[in-house]
Amino acid sequence: MEIKIGVRSVHRELVVETDLTAEQVEDELGKALAADRGIFSIADSNGRRVLVPIAALGFVEIGEQETRPVGFGGTL
Repeated sequence: MEIKIGVRSVHRELVVETDLTAEQVEDELGKALAADRGIFSIADSNGRRVLVPIAALGFVEIGEQETRPVGFGGTL
C-alpha cells in the first residue's frame, strides 16, 4: 500500500510503500498523535523506517488496499 506523508516546510511529500494495512497505519498515527511530542513511525516494504515528528506532520494520505488490474480485463 502506498502512503503519502506531507511534512511542513518541505515542498515534496514522502511516498512510502508499506505492507501494513490501512487500519495498522491509522493505529500507528493515532499512537503518535496521543503521545506528547510523538513521532510517527512507519516501516516500508524493504524494512526501512520513516520517522516524522508529529509537530512537523502536515498530512498522511493512505492509498487503496487492493491493486487494480491494468489493461483490458474483458472476458471473451
